[in-house]
Amino acid sequence: MKKVAIIYDFDKTLCDKDMQEYSLIPSLGYDNPGLFWQEVTALSRTHQMDSISAYLYTLQHKYAIQNKPLKKDDFAGLGEAIPFYPGVPSWFKRINAYGKEKGLEVEHYIISSGMHEIIDQTPIAKEFKKIYACRYFYDEEGYAKWPAVIVNYTTKTQYIFRINKQVLDENDDESLNTWVPFQSRPIPFDRMIYIADGLTDVPCMRLVKEYGGKSIAVYNPENERSKQIAQRLIQEGRANFKSEANYEKGARMEDLVQKILDAMASDEILLNAMENQQ
Repeated sequence: MKKVAIIYDFDKTLCDKDMQEYSLIPSLGYDNPGLFWQEVTALSRTHQMDSISAYLYTLQHKYAIQNKPLKKDDFAGLGEAIPFYPGVPSWFKRINAYGKEKGLEVEHYIISSGMHEIIDQTPIAKEFKKIYACRYFYDEEGYAKWPAVIVNYTTKTQYIFRINKQVLDENDDESLNTWVPFQSRPIPFDRMIYIADGLTDVPCMRLVKEYGGKSIAVYNPENERSKQIAQRLIQEGRANFKSEANYEKGARMEDLVQKILDAMASDEILLNAMENQQ
């Protein structure tokens, strides 16, 4: 069976806010997580830092000044309590089954600027073939020493190419940069679906869309700004479709993805017919 990749952002795409806001930031004494992000923004502007680098530094610094250096164990259990949008827990098996009916093998991936350590502990982590997200390097005692991976809105695009070529190991740059004809790649761009919520996902959305895949701007129906951003992404040609963040059976998101899989399956049938004529 031909492979299809469905690629997701995480924050505000599968859950309704930044994953750190559920318990990680409150554990540092912030009743209002927005104040933490204001400090990150101020640091970024003052020192002309990448905003994700500023976030990772600030998080580590906040633990240090409380005399409890950040450890990998501090992330333990944080992903287990994240509440997902409706239908997310059963979404993957339903879509996999539908793809199989159409002769397609569906694989799921995460590309997120959030924390790998948190996503990896969620109940849905096992559904993803690969999770690309920020994470720290830890010493032998489990203390965070340095960012091992920083995923921001532009570096996200490299992971699209890793999925495209199935060069999934982050430190394998040689294979990633080796030329392979587009249609000889294990998962061509036109068999990709990118699902995300906001402006930081524009480079990936546009990349997938421009090369023949489909991008879906997802929004929280209870958040007017979220709706406006999704509509803007459609109007500016960054995304193909928009859908509210409801992954339940029979909801628009499921109907939309099923229709895209239908089209991909039909394209494969036509391609095979053309090849049989040669």
